[in-house]
Amino acid sequence: MLILFTLRIIFYAPIIGIGGVIKVLNTNVSMAWIIALAVGVILTIMLGVFFFVMPRFKRLQKLIDRLNLVTREIITGIPVIRAFSNQKYEEKRFDKANVDLKKTTLFVDRIMGCLMPTLMFIMNGICILIVWNGAKGIDQGIMQVGDLLAFIQYTMQIVMAFLMVTMFSIMLPRASVSIGRISEILNTVPVIRDPEKPKEFSKRTKGLIEFKNVSFCYPDSDEEVLTDITFTAKPGETTAFIGSTGSGKSTLINLIPRLFDATKGEILVDGINVKDVDTKELHKKIGFVPQKGVLFSGTIASNIKYGKKDLSDEEMKKAASIAMATEFIESKKMKYNTKISQGGTNVSGGQKQRLSIARAVALKPEILIFDDSFSALDFKTDAALRKALRENTEGTTTLIVAQRISTIMNADQIIVLDEGKVVGKGRHEDLLQTCEIYKEIAESQLGKEEL
Repeated sequence: MLILFTLRIIFYAPIIGIGGVIKVLNTNVSMAWIIALAVGVILTIMLGVFFFVMPRFKRLQKLIDRLNLVTREIITGIPVIRAFSNQKYEEKRFDKANVDLKKTTLFVDRIMGCLMPTLMFIMNGICILIVWNGAKGIDQGIMQVGDLLAFIQYTMQIVMAFLMVTMFSIMLPRASVSIGRISEILNTVPVIRDPEKPKEFSKRTKGLIEFKNVSFCYPDSDEEVLTDITFTAKPGETTAFIGSTGSGKSTLINLIPRLFDATKGEILVDGINVKDVDTKELHKKIGFVPQKGVLFSGTIASNIKYGKKDLSDEEMKKAASIAMATEFIESKKMKYNTKISQGGTNVSGGQKQRLSIARAVALKPEILIFDDSFSALDFKTDAALRKALRENTEGTTTLIVAQRISTIMNADQIIVLDEGKVVGKGRHEDLLQTCEIYKEIAESQLGKEEL
């Protein structure tokens, strides 16, 4: 809108105004003081409006943002709000944001509502002044009627040019707030950057992951989430991570695809630091299943083929079979063409998770990462899925974050984390003897006979 007004008004108004002044001075210099008076009065009013109303205009944009924020939070959090019977509290929160916006809007609208009649009153007053002053000149024979009418026309032209600029100045504060927010986004420097001269992965090793004294600290935080992490995950083996909530398991595996960058130490994939390679090439090696399954609007087929558009139907069905998703897909009327709504709201949590797993498996990656991806599955499906993964992902480096001992007890290597540090490393049987924290977790989940 600002650009539109600039092109249509700001370039146009000065031409009209300057042209009007030139014509007025050529018509009758004696009444030029009337134009000066009119411009002076209009500028005084506009300066008053600028100082009193413009700050409210800036606040208005922020209040609109606030109302949108509260509205979005309430809409997305409806299930939680209902579960905690907090409807009244949220209504009051919305009312406060709404009333604040209403008060500011009414103040601005009242001032702007009075502005135009005031300016029109001044314009008509100037016309009367011109006619009254010009009538004297006509009566004395020093001015023609045509000159008087032309003078009125030119004066209105000049005043209208100033009014156009006024309308522009009213829009300027709101536009400045908006452009400030856009600039914040455009000027934000990405934290994750590709190197200028990226290295290429070795073709000899595929899927080898090495952590060397890796530490990580979130931006604007002084406390390390991970401290001095060292381990190796080999191709064809399963490396599992377990620990209490907040021990840094998800953060650790998010460092591999460079969702974050390690603060200290090195993370090597196939012998090369992940910071030294192109992220696109790195991601081609990785099949990632996040903690919360994410689906996109479309069909079941489009979601499984999301990472590989040219995936054949046979490969798609194979991936669904490995993820234990075939049964519920085939039970649907449209099968793989079944529509998935935005966010996958028309499928259950377990189904969403299985489709996310199928999407990752379909890529046939060298590295498979499961961030607590089996938590939404029942024990039977969990066991069958892990068995299918072992049989069909030979040679793949598999990393699993889990809360359940049963999910990881057969892993080739289990890494136990506690407060961001490795406190145990080894197989299930060894950790029961050497790691007290692992033993406590195991005893809380499994019976003595199972142990």
